[in-house]
This record gives sequence, structure tokens and C-alpha cells, in this order.
Amino acid sequence: MKPFRVEVPEADLEDLRARVRRARWPEAEPVADWSQGTPLGYLRSLCDYWASGYDWRSVEARINRFPQYRTEIDGLGIHFLHVRSPRPDALPLILTHGWPGSVLEFLKVIPLLSAEFHLVIPSLPGYGFSDKPSSPGWGIERIASAWAELMARLGYSRYGAQGGDWGTSITTSLAQQDAAHLAGIHLNPPIAAPDPSTFPDLTAAERAALSALEHAARWEDGYSELQSTRPQTLGYALLDSPVGLCGWLVEKFHAWSDGFPFTRDELLDDVTLYWLTGTAASAARLYWESIRKVQRWFSESTDDTVDVPTGCSIFPKEMPRPSRRWAERRYPDIRHWNELGRGGHFAAYEQPELFAEEVRTFFRLVR
Repeated sequence: MKPFRVEVPEADLEDLRARVRRARWPEAEPVADWSQGTPLGYLRSLCDYWASGYDWRSVEARINRFPQYRTEIDGLGIHFLHVRSPRPDALPLILTHGWPGSVLEFLKVIPLLSAEFHLVIPSLPGYGFSDKPSSPGWGIERIASAWAELMARLGYSRYGAQGGDWGTSITTSLAQQDAAHLAGIHLNPPIAAPDPSTFPDLTAAERAALSALEHAARWEDGYSELQSTRPQTLGYALLDSPVGLCGWLVEKFHAWSDGFPFTRDELLDDVTLYWLTGTAASAARLYWESIRKVQRWFSESTDDTVDVPTGCSIFPKEMPRPSRRWAERRYPDIRHWNELGRGGHFAAYEQPELFAEEVRTFFRLVR
């Protein structure tokens, strides 16, 4: 376990600003909305601020407030935050982010959760300040195995796990691999397929969930097709053009959130982390490794149940949004289920208070 601090050379920031100023821009989109992607006017304004007013050093100061470490697991260097609670009987809790997110998503909830939990917040392999895998095989199951090793290495024999996006699949796999040490898992949302036996009497929410899956398959999955089939080819563009990277990531924050509530700084914090660490291609490779399996999990019936106690929070702008009766086929021990009134895919970033209360509520049932 080696202590770690984020300290980006000033030359890297100067290069970023120069590249943004030299960007070659396309013509404006011929539509008046985001249906063709991130609009030119929006992105130019955001990037003007990125090149002239944005302050990465404030992000470094915020993340460096918390203890960070790197350790080697299964041949790969893993970066993580480790924030211990002052409470002697606090439950250890590992929080797992997804794409296009990062550990930055959880900075707002650390003060809200650390009174009750010892928090472990790792960067996924190929993301942030973790190493980039140099050979195939780092899919969700291997990452889950690494997380089990990380928690054991930290001395935690009983712990909880929480995840969204990739974190949902990794946390689910962790529950299957390390059930003996898990008090429970909390997911936003659970990964569960629609149950065909319910189709004759679908609820309104279930009909809406099926419609959302159909819409996503037609209009929202282009990014996934590219990242799951040709991440290297895509990576050349995203690693060379900060404007291209910004447009690629920000479009998802717009599409997957509830009302696009982020400030310019919140968006650029995440985009800048991807740029400075050069992880656009390595992060995309997780789709090449695992997205087909995950898509089957939330679109087709599966029989690989998850038997540890489970808490589920369904935010209204999340996708997918399984119903409880669909989810119970895969997670038979659901102790907490809540369908919230606001929030989207980036729950901890969008609604930190609601997210933290959901996590606290569930784990109080199983601690």
C-alpha cells in the first residue's frame, strides 16, 4: 500500500489549453436539440471556459483531502481512496463507479457516509489513476475478484458493496464470488431482465421500462457499439482531441441524467480526469470485455442468482429500470427497494443526499 497524491504537471495543463484553443470545429448541427449529439454552441462555450477559466488545481485539492493509495493486485496497479470512519464499529463499504464516471462522482457523498462507513473507493482498471491492462481478460469478474482481494488486504473480513453502471455488474459479481464476507450489496439499479411471464399483466412502470429499453437499443447504444467493438480505433481520436473527448463524455451526462443538473466545473472535472490520465481508450476496453454479458443480464432471462442481502434504488431517469418482481428472480433476498422521485444515472453526483440516505437505509438493515 503506497500513499498517493494527484499532482499533474503544469505542462500537461498548458498543453490541454493549447489543444482546446487550436480545435478544428465542425459546422453546427441541423437540428435544434441534442438528438444528433452534443450541440456545437454548447460545446464551444464549455470549451472556451475550459481553455480560459477552468481550474483543475481545485479538483486536485478536493481529492487530495482524502487518503489515497495504490497497490498491485493480480499484476495491476490499483488506485483507491480509503476514508476511515471515526466510528469504531463502522461497516467497511466499497463503492464502484462506472463509465463515463470516475471516483470524482463520490466526493460529495464521502462526508455524508463516512460517519457510518469505512469507505474504499477504487478507480476501475484502465480508469483514472489505476493502471491500464496490457492484455485481455480484465472484465467484470476479474475486477470483482480484485475488489475482494483489496478488501481482504485492508483487513476487512465483513463488508458491504455498492455500485452503479459498471459498478452494478461488478458488485453483483463480487456478491457471487465473495458472499461469505459480504453483509450485503446496494445497487442503482439492479441488473435484471424483464420477466416474460409478467407480460400479460404489465404495470405502467414496467411498460415504460420496456419502452425505454427499445428506445435505447435504437437511439442510445451507438457509443456502446463502438467501444465494445473498436475501442482502439476510437481511442486515437479521443486521446488526441480534448474537444472530441469532451463532446463524447458530456453527451452522456446530458442523456442519462435527470435534467442535466451539472455545473460546467462538474462536467469538466470528469472530462479533464480522463484527458490527463489518457484513459479514453483503456476505459472503453471494458465494453469490449464485458458489455455483451451485461446486456444479456438486463435484456434476457438469467438463472445466476445473487443470494446475499440486496438493496435497490431506482432513480427515475436511470436505464434500465427493472421492476421489483423482475429483480427478485435474480436477487431473491431484496431487503430494501425504493423508486425515487428524482435523479438519474449519476446518482451520487446528481443527488448526493438522496443517494447517501438510500445507502444508509439499506445497510442499517444488514449491519
